[in-house]
Amino acid sequence: MVNETIIQNWIFKEFILPFLLIFAVVFAVLEKTKIFGEDKKQLNAIVAFVVGLIFVGVAYPKQVVGNMILFLTVSLIIVLVFLMLYGFVASDLKDGYKAEGWMKWAFLIIISVAVIGAVIWATGFKSEFFDILFGQSWSTSFWTNFLFVVVIVVAVAVVLKGAAKKE
Repeated sequence: MVNETIIQNWIFKEFILPFLLIFAVVFAVLEKTKIFGEDKKQLNAIVAFVVGLIFVGVAYPKQVVGNMILFLTVSLIIVLVFLMLYGFVASDLKDGYKAEGWMKWAFLIIISVAVIGAVIWATGFKSEFFDILFGQSWSTSFWTNFLFVVVIVVAVAVVLKGAAKKE
């Protein structure tokens, strides 16, 4: 038998949390905008309470808001992980070391690819994604040629940049 906590109970998930969210948001908006006037907390609370009750009584808006909140939380975590990783490698240290501009861009690209890869892995989308990119009959020759072109472009860029510095 699986133990269920109060937070996992359907009443809590389907009614209490959505009601509290909508009540708090509507109350905060009414307090900030002062639609009903100054010092009308009771009236704002009653209106927010009624709006919250109407909200939990209808299924579709509750589902839309629930999906949006889930998207928001996942997005915030992804952005937080990205910013933490980039902050570790691109920030200036107290000892006076400052990363070059090209190093910051290189780390930005590496971290972006790593975070995208982590999201693909964490969502379980990796098998379908990798099958599309690497499991096809054409993929071996394509990726070999792609890597070869990237190496040539990088080599030409380094040579041209070196030649531009000498002039």
